[in-house]
Amino acid sequence: MQTVGISDLYVSDNDADILITYSLGSCIGVTMYDPVAHVGALIHCMLPMSKLYPEKSLNNPYMFVDTGITKMIQAVYDKGARSDRLIVRVAGGASLLDKKRMFRVGERNYAVTRKILWKNNLLIASEEVGGSKSRTLSLYMENGITTIKNHGQEVEL
Repeated sequence: MQTVGISDLYVSDNDADILITYSLGSCIGVTMYDPVAHVGALIHCMLPMSKLYPEKSLNNPYMFVDTGITKMIQAVYDKGARSDRLIVRVAGGASLLDKKRMFRVGERNYAVTRKILWKNNLLIASEEVGGSKSRTLSLYMENGITTIKNHGQEVEL
């Protein structure tokens, strides 16, 4: 099992790997999987745009949706994945601590995710976003199955 922390990315071509990230609240988690190349990746991004924190984005581009997902796409391509085969799944973007909807970090994370994927000609195959719950996201490399776990219930995304 490969744990992907907050502001982290893990890319794998090992069928034995299970990639997992915990506590997706307002953060966005994205999985990508190419079933032919057997290449997959999981990222856990915390904030939507890197331009507000240029120094932080240089030190940790995975903290931000715009720079993190862009680097994720390149990383899976570098391992042999192709855009026409990539299966993309998205989770998170909740509103946990923002009951008055002042900051809307989750919504902005999701909006930027969609924009970056669209700019790269990638469609979202499935998603579980928004709401007010935290999620655990897993990618099983042996078959590309992505699951969401919440309150003890694990379902395929």
